[in-house]
Amino acid sequence: MAEEPGPAPKIEKIVFQAKMSGTVDQIRERVKALPFYAIYAQADSITIARIESRNIRKLPYLFYIVEMKPGEMEVSYSIPQEISDIMRRATVLRSISSLISLISDYYTIDQGKFLQYIDSTMDSILKGLSQPYSALFNQYNSLVSEYRALKRLNVELSASNRNLTVQAEQLTEENKKMGEELKKLQKYSDESLMVMVQDWIEVHNNSIDINEFAKSYGIASPRVEEILDKMVSLGYLELRN
Repeated sequence: MAEEPGPAPKIEKIVFQAKMSGTVDQIRERVKALPFYAIYAQADSITIARIESRNIRKLPYLFYIVEMKPGEMEVSYSIPQEISDIMRRATVLRSISSLISLISDYYTIDQGKFLQYIDSTMDSILKGLSQPYSALFNQYNSLVSEYRALKRLNVELSASNRNLTVQAEQLTEENKKMGEELKKLQKYSDESLMVMVQDWIEVHNNSIDINEFAKSYGIASPRVEEILDKMVSLGYLELRN
């Protein structure tokens, strides 16, 4: 039985009272030139969606949807586990503000509630920045140093693993010994797997066959899908259409 992919992102929703003073066609005409947006118009409502990224199975992963009706506007958006809830809300608010500003002569929302939501989000952000700047800066430098050290180590381990594989294929008399060593290296950290995927993609013309990669390194295919999803959500990889 096939294993399930990584956890789906959390979905949040907020509703604002609104007034539609223009027509659906006027709103659609105004926003249709915006890049990366999908528009679905009905008789008395219009839905605007933006998919910011997809998972390895090409399903929407990072996205938000704005449904505009004559009496209310409903905003739904995803929050993956690896992204801060507060920062995700702030990012969506910025995008929604730009969209509302663009169609303000055709569609307006309850400014009071919208400003309250902005205030609540900003308050959460400011509380998270209560530490002195110097302390935050030192923590950042420390994390960057650790990350660079781990990255160098991961590159060295990946190179070592490739050399071991080549030697195992060339020296038949050492197959048994090398097989035992490879079994010990079957469990990789996320960081190691990400470096291995990047190396693989560079060698294979910017593409990856999940089953072939999994077989080559003795990794379960769902584990490979999980790390590819993570790399896509972090912006290390982009999916081809």
